Amino acid sequence: MKLRDKILLNQGKVLPVLEEFYSIQGEGFHTGEPAYFIRIAGCDVGCQWCDEKQTWDIDLFPPVSVDAVVKNAAKCPAKSVVITGGEPLLYNLDFLCEKLKGNHIKTYLETSGSNKLTGEWDWICLSPKKNKPPFKEIYTKANELKVIIYEESDFEWAEKNAALVREDCILYLQPEWSRAKENMQTIVDYVLSQPKWKISLQSHKYMKIP
Repeated sequence: MKLRDKILLNQGKVLPVLEEFYSIQGEGFHTGEPAYFIRIAGCDVGCQWCDEKQTWDIDLFPPVSVDAVVKNAAKCPAKSVVITGGEPLLYNLDFLCEKLKGNHIKTYLETSGSNKLTGEWDWICLSPKKNKPPFKEIYTKANELKVIIYEESDFEWAEKNAALVREDCILYLQPEWSRAKENMQTIVDYVLSQPKWKISLQSHKYMKIP
């Protein structure tokens, strides 16, 4: 990467955007709502079951102008943007949020919390991972906690994280897609016994949309 690009990347004026698209939110609190999605490449968590492993290698996605990305987002009828990854908090997101806010666009973040929080957010979905736990300060900022259930021990991990978020944070358990059928009844039974939790599904996969 050229020195100029490194400087702009540190400033958040360019970002390694893997893709951007207009679709329907398929998970969590905003399920069913239209939004513009900006998927940023690079990840320092590396879950074995990740369904977006192509996002991990930043070298495959040269940085692009944040101004150009925001211009694309501003054309959409729905004035909300979901920033996802990869792990978006690998980068300085202050400039991106400033530009989106300047266009009266709501900013939603999906993050594992593995890095310090930057940017100004209307909604933060925290999805913590055991192999790289979140920075402590993000727990008080999260609007929803979404824990992926892959194996039995993930319920214990979910409770550990639920104890750290605010009382008004919405709690979700979401089956990992490849094991959804075998884990679904266990998750249903758990939520029935622990009603503070809700179930989130990857409904966009059922709808066969991005």
